[in-house]
Amino acid sequence: MTDRRDTDQLLRELHAARVAGQLERLCAVFAGDAVFRIAGTSEGKPIAIAATGIEEIRTWLAMLVKTFRLTGYEASPSVIEGHRAMINWRAQIHSKITGAVVSTELVDLVEVRNGRIGSYFELFVPR
Repeated sequence: MTDRRDTDQLLRELHAARVAGQLERLCAVFAGDAVFRIAGTSEGKPIAIAATGIEEIRTWLAMLVKTFRLTGYEASPSVIEGHRAMINWRAQIHSKITGAVVSTELVDLVEVRNGRIGSYFELFVPR
């Protein structure tokens, strides 16, 4: 069983790897059979990503790391109840392709299994 401190540390590692743009470090926090979803809107257009299993997740994470750089990261304290957690965070998301910078509000809903992320759902919206 994962305790609050372990779950909080797992979320910190997830975000540190994401901000650093380190693909292998990011993939390491996910269980092999994890479910991964991202949903939001950018410039009024809906965006949705869904993947199951680390190989599909790796493909999407590689695209995110290659396409975007994060700065100005700020997170609220995580809310942890049993094996579930929620964290609200903000960042400036820089497109490495267009150069655009978008201030973004994000919420991660996470379920932890055996010390790794088993389910990840991220919601985002520009601020």
